[in-house]
Amino acid sequence: MARYTGSVCKLCRREGEKLFLKGSRCHGAKCSFEKRSYAPGQHGNSRRAKLSEYGIQLREKQKVKRIYGVLESQFRNYYEKATQQKGVTGENLLRLLESRLDNVVYRLGFAPSRNAARQLILHRHFLVNGRMVNVPSFLVRPGDVISVRERSRKMTVVHEAMRRIKDDAVMPWLRVDKAKLEGEFMEQPARQDIPVQVQENLIVELYSK
Repeated sequence: MARYTGSVCKLCRREGEKLFLKGSRCHGAKCSFEKRSYAPGQHGNSRRAKLSEYGIQLREKQKVKRIYGVLESQFRNYYEKATQQKGVTGENLLRLLESRLDNVVYRLGFAPSRNAARQLILHRHFLVNGRMVNVPSFLVRPGDVISVRERSRKMTVVHEAMRRIKDDAVMPWLRVDKAKLEGEFMEQPARQDIPVQVQENLIVELYSK
C-alpha cells in the first residue's frame, strides 16, 4: 500500500499553516511549525512567491490531501465519486473524506492523529458493527458502530487519546461512549460542522479544467 513516509512537519511548513498531523505534539512547544513556519528547502526562508490562480487551487487540493492523508489517485477517486452524488461536489468530497474509518476513529478520540488511527486500524484493533475491519479507507455509513476490540481495550495509546479529548470536542454527527470504548457514526456531517479551513470550491475548479 503506497503511503507518504516523509516528515509530516514539512507538509505543514509547505502549506504555510498547521495541519495538526502529529496529534498532541502539534499543540505543544515541540511543534516544528512554531519554530520554522517557512517552507522547507534551501530557499524556504525567502519570501514566498505570489501564486497564480492555478497555484492557489493546487495548494488547496494539496492541503486537503495532506490533512486526510490520501494520495493523488485516492483523492481523484473520491472527487469522481463526489461528482456523481447529489448536492454540491466540494461538500460531497469533504463528507466522503470525513467518512473514512481512519478519520472517524480520530474524530471519536480513539487515536491522537489520523496517522496513528491508520496504524491502529491496520493492526486490527477496531470493529465496525462487530466485525473486524483493517482498511483505513473503509467508508463508514450512518448507523455504523465503531468499537475497540476486546483484546485492545487496555492499549495505552487509546486511553491517552481518550483522556485528551473533551466531551464537547466530539463532532455533532458522532456519538462516543468512553466507558465502552465505542462510538457511532450517526449521520453525514453538514459542511458547517466540518472543522477544516479549506475552500473546496477551488478544488472543484481545478479538476473542472
